[in-house]
Amino acid sequence: MASFIYKDVYLNKYFTIAGKNENNGLLKNINKFINDFYYGEKTIEDAEIKMQKEVLENLLNPKTELIVGGDLTNQLTATSSSVKDKDVSFMGVYSACATFLSSIIILSNFIQGKFIKEGITLTSSHNLSSEKQFRFPVEYGAQKPDYTTFTSTGAAGAIISKTPSNIKIKASTIGKVVDYGIKDANNMGAVMAPAAVKTLVEHLEYTKTKVTDYDLIMTGDLGNYGKELFKMMLQKDYGINIKNYIDAGSMIYKKSQNLYSGGSGPVCLPLVFFGNIITNKKYKKIILIATGSLHSPLLVNQKHSIPSTSHLISLEVIR
Repeated sequence: MASFIYKDVYLNKYFTIAGKNENNGLLKNINKFINDFYYGEKTIEDAEIKMQKEVLENLLNPKTELIVGGDLTNQLTATSSSVKDKDVSFMGVYSACATFLSSIIILSNFIQGKFIKEGITLTSSHNLSSEKQFRFPVEYGAQKPDYTTFTSTGAAGAIISKTPSNIKIKASTIGKVVDYGIKDANNMGAVMAPAAVKTLVEHLEYTKTKVTDYDLIMTGDLGNYGKELFKMMLQKDYGINIKNYIDAGSMIYKKSQNLYSGGSGPVCLPLVFFGNIITNKKYKKIILIATGSLHSPLLVNQKHSIPSTSHLISLEVIR
């Protein structure tokens, strides 16, 4: 188990951009919404790069020592393209939809270890580029089951530093790779729920806390079906009855939008957290559990099962 306790790590300024479907959904306090998938660009890849660049423009400052982030495109194309002219040290990371929290953990450890004083975490996802890469281009018109999730479009970033703010990062746990033998590339909730359970249980053991010690526990993108599996596994395998729990993917869209089992993608968790949770005064002690399907289309087509991982941070919001 790799868990860490922090004493002087804070989340400072943040910036979020979300797409049209997300604008029509349940998100509230997003900095900017875009009107279409192309965002004035010729390709969907350029649109994702543009979103990331705009996030960086609103966060980058002379104190930034390191940018850590990633996305779902091959070779982290969106992130590496957005930072290439910034003259700031960059570490690209890939944890699929858990990338945002893995980036925060890396920066938090650097800051707690006094290697740097300030850095930026950055991520994005785009529905069309993700579908094209991991399943089929949307023009193909492939049928989807109800339990599939809809990759959210947007970008998000935050400054992590030793400068005190009202959002303190208290602890983290780096998850392990878990594989329950699921081969259905549409069933991301079932793929990722076991990893989320394992990471949460190990974090609680390390920090000697209980789920009732927190005001909120939120997973990233298990969706409507995956979140029920998460609760069921906690109860059946560990006797944990979790009530103070929500899933970001289940609360990003309206039911009337008919977007399957909810949202997914690296940007799903930060959009909901920054948009709907951080401004809610009833949440002070929060656990965020990012869930990532380590899904290779090549291996899926060779009938391999899909491994997953999950990373966790706990925060305290000083109201």
